[in-house]
Amino acid sequence: MNKNITTDIKYIGVDDTTLDLFESQYIIPNGISYNSYLITDEKVAIMDTVDLRKSDDWWENLEEALAGRTPDYLIVQHMEPDHAGNIVAALEKYPNIKIVASAKAIQMLPQFFENVDFSNNTITVKENDTLCLGKHTLQFMMAPMVHWPEVMVTYDHTDKVVFSADAFGKFGALSHDEDWACEARRYYFNICGKYGTPVQTLLKKITALDVKCICPLHGPVLTENLGYYIGLYDTWSKYDVETEGVFIAYASIHGGTANVAKKMVEILKEKGAPKVSIADLSRDDMSEAVEDAFRMGKIILAAASYDGDVFPPMHDFLHHLILKGYQRRRIGIIENGSWAPCAGRVMTSLIEKMKEIELVQPMVTIRSRMKQSDIPALESLADAILA
Repeated sequence: MNKNITTDIKYIGVDDTTLDLFESQYIIPNGISYNSYLITDEKVAIMDTVDLRKSDDWWENLEEALAGRTPDYLIVQHMEPDHAGNIVAALEKYPNIKIVASAKAIQMLPQFFENVDFSNNTITVKENDTLCLGKHTLQFMMAPMVHWPEVMVTYDHTDKVVFSADAFGKFGALSHDEDWACEARRYYFNICGKYGTPVQTLLKKITALDVKCICPLHGPVLTENLGYYIGLYDTWSKYDVETEGVFIAYASIHGGTANVAKKMVEILKEKGAPKVSIADLSRDDMSEAVEDAFRMGKIILAAASYDGDVFPPMHDFLHHLILKGYQRRRIGIIENGSWAPCAGRVMTSLIEKMKEIELVQPMVTIRSRMKQSDIPALESLADAILA
């Protein structure tokens, strides 16, 4: 990562390559970055801190970038601990520093840091307030529920840089070179997926500005082809279909439902589906399954019945979709049951909690193992989902 973003803005963030689960649930094989920035002007501003896990590395980067100067401001855009972990440490080292944040963020400070008096060190800002550092003027824009209620983003009018908080973030340490969209998509739908409307509101604010660079709190600094990144965020936050095709998610106990799901892949491809992807909900990464469900406009759920309900991996998957605001999709159902098939009924009841979902008929019922006599029903479901 080039530490010089512009002449006056430096990257002082750190990679965390040993963390196994982000937010204790998302597998991050290539780690994560905690991004922090320093603006050096007549006044000096730190843009967010980092997780306590990487405090030592961050302090080293900060002190090198300060080159002996003392920071005047700490801009807190997001109070989540992976970005706010070193607020009190900064206050202890620089007793005169001013913490600049939204009213809700300042209200949250005592929740994270007990027995600390912030009263003489905070500046509350609201929508479109500005802070002059010298030649740099920072403008603050509130971004509630992207993805916490206290979030704000900051625009530097001089260098045309947006500090976008968690928006435009991605999984993966900066030391690992990989395609942006794949891990940014998984990050978006699992972190911000529920909050499409607030993201749309933020996008309208950002696109009204002259933006040359986007500096998120996770992932690479974006400096080229910004229309591509903004366009994807627009698609995702509108719950539009990004990729035409069908996603098959299955939960199988003894392999019978898995065989049905794999047969559906063959049938859909034979019928000309532009793309078909499949996930074993018992074994595959749940966050990637959620990502594919949002990415495509059509999904087929295949699950075994279990204890008068549905096999738990499917229940867990649908619960994730409900939590993330899954909507505006077409869903087909395949249930399996040896004596009292009920998975379809349970899946339907969960799907009914989602918005603007079309349940595609027929629902297919398999008794224990797929037989030749089941193929016509699978063909009919494939025709209906592709129609």
